[in-house]
Amino acid sequence: MYAFLNLGNGASSQAAKYAALLALSLASLMPIASLPAQAQDNAAGSGKQVRMVIGFGPGGGYDRWGRNLARFMGKYLPGSPTIVPQNMPGAGSIVALNWLSSVAPKDGSVMAIVARDAPLAPLSGMGQARFDPLKMSWIGTPTKETNVCIVHKDSPIKSVADLSKTEALMGDTGPGTGTHTYPIVLRDLLGFKFRLIAGYPSSTDVFIAMERGETHGICESLDSVTGKKPTWISDKTVTVLFQAGDKPDPKIPGVPSIYDFARNEEERKSLRFLYAGQGIGRPFVAPPGLPADVLKSLRDAFNMTMKDKEFRSESAKQQLDIDPETGEELERLIREIYATPKDIVDKVSALIK
Repeated sequence: MYAFLNLGNGASSQAAKYAALLALSLASLMPIASLPAQAQDNAAGSGKQVRMVIGFGPGGGYDRWGRNLARFMGKYLPGSPTIVPQNMPGAGSIVALNWLSSVAPKDGSVMAIVARDAPLAPLSGMGQARFDPLKMSWIGTPTKETNVCIVHKDSPIKSVADLSKTEALMGDTGPGTGTHTYPIVLRDLLGFKFRLIAGYPSSTDVFIAMERGETHGICESLDSVTGKKPTWISDKTVTVLFQAGDKPDPKIPGVPSIYDFARNEEERKSLRFLYAGQGIGRPFVAPPGLPADVLKSLRDAFNMTMKDKEFRSESAKQQLDIDPETGEELERLIREIYATPKDIVDKVSALIK
């Protein structure tokens, strides 16, 4: 399991901690998998219940997006079913995707929100990933992402220049997430001295660790940082070392792009592939093999929710920026990513491993 490689000193204890967490996550699936009859009764459009599986623990950005959508999307589904959120953390939401692909009922009674980079796991050769992203039923994303790497003001890291000479301890919420993948690749591709500290269930736990001085920073989505720590950037509690996304984010003017640090075209292409997940955003997905009319009802309900005034108001209160893409566009983007030249995929995948 490559998630435990290259963690530096203390790797074995962190690995044991993470293995225990993963075991608990897998154990938590047992009662879910044992209820196929109930799931069939709760099919979308029945007016009963739909499960919203959240691939992370409570408190993080994915949890907030999942719960917020669950509050409003049901009224746009046939029968106006109640949507019940259910956290299923483990391996950066790979546990949730594996369950969704192989165990969950294919009747519209279950959907999930998963890590933006998790759909790339099979392409990168991650052995834990036992799902096919090209067959999953992509519903849409409420936003596109800007990833930032931040460090606490009390850390020894003050700028990107420091990363060439000083080790930065970065909080890690598990393989398949940007908190894990980005620091690993940037360390080996660009020489940034990142060392991962694994075992945190969510970015909320990493933020607490930063305040305690247990870690220096995290590579995380900008909306997650501003949503949970609204003043951290404005009052300079943290320094934003760099950003990565489709384009510079106007909310953090003057922050350099990670692409500015590429030293040649090959590195630039590798970084583009590495951060392809930013366009995937906060993806909502259902199991593979859904009937066409069921998938259409889920996608239509998602699209209508994106325009819902109450949903948009509540999202604004939580500082969740709405910049949606449809399920069709999400599916197209994932297929485009899977068409990336093999030499670039192999290079970045090798660095991840």
